[in-house]
Amino acid sequence: MKNLFDTEAYSEIIERLNSLSANSQQLWGKMNVAQMLAHCSEAFKVPLSDKKMPRMLIGLLLGWAFKNKLYNDKPWKRNLPTAPHFIIKDERDFEKEKQHISDLINQFHHAGPGKVGRFPHPMFGSFTKEQWGKSVYKHMDHHLQQFGV
Repeated sequence: MKNLFDTEAYSEIIERLNSLSANSQQLWGKMNVAQMLAHCSEAFKVPLSDKKMPRMLIGLLLGWAFKNKLYNDKPWKRNLPTAPHFIIKDERDFEKEKQHISDLINQFHHAGPGKVGRFPHPMFGSFTKEQWGKSVYKHMDHHLQQFGV
């Protein structure tokens, strides 16, 4: 699995992100392109947070069983369930959301492994720095594929 801390993977994600447009259509799922970008931004806020987030009960019970799927080489299935606070239903401005996710990707990459993921993931618990880099890459890759890029 590629790692967003690696310059090549980072450049690839930025290039793919920049190939999206407000008219990009999803190949599966319910979110439009602006909602997907907002969803991905919410996910990036977890490893970039300077505050500990409370663990979810379901995560404490079952998170360990699914954790390695976040950063292994096996692609995610389409239409997987999403935690309620990561679901974006309202309309969003594409350009604003694209800039926001781009800023967060830049912040993550340039901060490097030593400055991200200070606290456990609310659903899946503690990650190594390598696991954080792989999991955020895999999440972005999954959603960029959702929109054909």
